[in-house]
Order: sequence, then C-alpha cells, then structure tokens
Amino acid sequence: MIKLLIADNHPIIRKGLELLFTASSNIEVVGSLEDGEEILDFIKKNPVDIILMEADFPKLNGLTVLRYLKNDYPDIKTIIFSGQPEEVYAINAIKAGASGYISKSVNVITISEAIVKVYEGGIHLSNELTQQLAFGTRTNKSGSFYKKLSTREAEVLKLLTIGRKNKEISKELNINEKTVSTYKVPPNA
Repeated sequence: MIKLLIADNHPIIRKGLELLFTASSNIEVVGSLEDGEEILDFIKKNPVDIILMEADFPKLNGLTVLRYLKNDYPDIKTIIFSGQPEEVYAINAIKAGASGYISKSVNVITISEAIVKVYEGGIHLSNELTQQLAFGTRTNKSGSFYKKLSTREAEVLKLLTIGRKNKEISKELNINEKTVSTYKVPPNA
C-alpha cells in the first residue's frame, strides 16, 4: 500500500483528492495538510512514501520544502500538483528534488498513474513536456524558449509574485538579503 500525504492550501482540492483515493486498493491517504511547514512536522512522526503537494504555499513554499526533503528525507518521493504552467515550473521542481509534476487540469486516472509510476522509481511529466524535452521543440507560441531560471531564481521569483519582501524571502530560503536582490536583477541588465 502506497502511503500518500496530500498538501494543498485549498481545502476543496485536499478533500477531493482524499475522496478520490478512498476507494483505491493500492493508495492510502495518511494525511492532508495545508502548508509546507505542516509537511515537515508530519513526516517527522509518520511514515510517508509519496507527497502530492502544491508548489505555492502561503508559509513555506514548495521548492523550499523539496530542498529539505531531498536532504533530510531522500526516500520520500514528491509530486508537485499545481495550476502553474508545467513548461515553466516542472523542470525547476525536478531539479529541486521532485519526482513528478502534475497539472491540476489532468484527469483522475493520470493522478493515480503518476503516483504509482513515481512510487516504482519513475519520474512523471506530461507527454507534451516529455516530447518537448526529448526533441528540443519550442515551449510557447512566440517561438522562443522560456528563459532558463536556476532553481533558486525560480524560488525567489515565486515568493516575489506572492508579495513577499526581500527580508522575508531571505529568512525563508536561509540566504542573505543582498543575495535575494541579485536574483531579482536579470543577468544581462
């Protein structure tokens, strides 16, 4: 039985996922949480195989949680379940330690299949993104690739977009406040 922890700051999403897996014969929901800090507390006390989590938490963001998990709990696999564009965020999530990225627009069968695939040691990305990566095709209609951001740059960008100040970001990511500022300035500016 796969022990699944669900983490999303939207109660309706958590409840929907819990209901989805109540009839599952191979996936058991062991917890349902609303932010990144709760994940870290929960896994200290409870066995978890896979975490299905949002990337945009109000407290501790998903990429930061991934970094902690990768270092302190390498056996726990994580799938990001997000409404953010996969072609922009999935690769950075994988670099940060995720084993998969699922759009919130997928069907329920895809979610179950992704959990099983990741549990068995695979990585889950959409077929479209996998093909784009394999064949080097363009990822948007204007014909240019998205600027490749480092995982840390993406993390800072995400926190800035939800209104965090440099000082708050530096505390959350455990980096110097001036370092936060350097991530905000484009390299060729």
